[in-house]
Amino acid sequence: MSNTIKEKLKNLPDRCGVYIMKSEKGEVLYIGKASSLKKRVTSHFLKKNLPPKDRLLTDKVKDIDYILCDTQEQALILEASLIKEMQPRYNIALRDDKSYPYVEVTINEPFPRVFISRPKKKTNNILFGPYPNVKLLKKALELIRKIFPFRSCARLPKTACLYYHLNFCPAPCKGMISPQAYKENIDNLFKILKGERKILIEKLQKKMEKLAEEQKFEEAAKVRDKLIAVYTLYSGQLQFNQLTFLKEILNLDKFPLHIEAIDISCLSLKEATGSVVVFKDGLPVKEKYRRYKIKEEISKNDYRMVSEVVRRRYTRLLKEKKKLPDLIMIDGGLSHVNIACEELKKLKLEIPIIGLAKRNEEIWLPNRNTPLIISKAHPSLQLLQRIRDEAHRFAHSYHTILRRKKVIGK
Repeated sequence: MSNTIKEKLKNLPDRCGVYIMKSEKGEVLYIGKASSLKKRVTSHFLKKNLPPKDRLLTDKVKDIDYILCDTQEQALILEASLIKEMQPRYNIALRDDKSYPYVEVTINEPFPRVFISRPKKKTNNILFGPYPNVKLLKKALELIRKIFPFRSCARLPKTACLYYHLNFCPAPCKGMISPQAYKENIDNLFKILKGERKILIEKLQKKMEKLAEEQKFEEAAKVRDKLIAVYTLYSGQLQFNQLTFLKEILNLDKFPLHIEAIDISCLSLKEATGSVVVFKDGLPVKEKYRRYKIKEEISKNDYRMVSEVVRRRYTRLLKEKKKLPDLIMIDGGLSHVNIACEELKKLKLEIPIIGLAKRNEEIWLPNRNTPLIISKAHPSLQLLQRIRDEAHRFAHSYHTILRRKKVIGK
């Protein structure tokens, strides 16, 4: 076991959540859930007489990320979503002869029924699963149902039932919802069960913004509440709070789900390097990190180095038609932010950008002469610090590699 993994295991919290095991190159190998991350993940490495397939997995694991969740039901939904999204090679599907539970959705009805089943023969209905724990599945479905209500009754009753009064069902039996609005609830449910969490969050964000532009503020507020509920469902309360506070403090138009940070490393003004680290949903996505060797002729000018990295990074993303970040952070002050803004303007990009200065942990915004200063205990600042420190670590590691190569080359 490497020292890096030992340190990761040592710092794991004794809390509920989802863990993500990665290879040296950042490939996602395995995703699991746990009521105690510390106990469960540690057991992968310290358990005696591990089966050969488990030993093969642990030998390849070089990094471990995790997402805290408030409940095991939340962890079940997130685990299933991430597995479908990332398709880790060591997550084995449930293919034995046991009768595992599924979420079943009827078809050819104006108001489809959603329920848990154990189908023993082929059905024309839509199935999601299998899931290993029916009790957790029931509770997880309740969490989803609070956000996107649906009917579960075999036949539409003549009067609204208890589920309507609990806000679990929109009462199509009483004409309280149109088939179109009900279908949208079912479509959103499908996105959760298919693991299309990012698509769902972006869809709700756009709908909320459109309603606000049309001055339909009451409807926009309802969509906002669903957006908050969905994000909390997936990310756990900690990540949600950090990103929510960050959106409010920086007055951003949307949640900064995708943040990129840029840092420069140039000790002794030789072998200068730049780095871009990528965080999504408040977590690092290391396979998306990028390194840049700075041209020798500009390595004595910190601002020109920032300018070069910004230009190269976002010119490449535009050329490859890849998704742009919701927020860019520069390790530096006002001048660094303004020079980065100039490069974005040349590329005709309007991406929110900030700087985080190390001396007093000040947040600098473009063309604003005074910094934004918030408490060092504030969750959003802690998130920015974590991202900035990761960008610095990544840039410095590349800088060290280049200097070592130069010494060996001599």
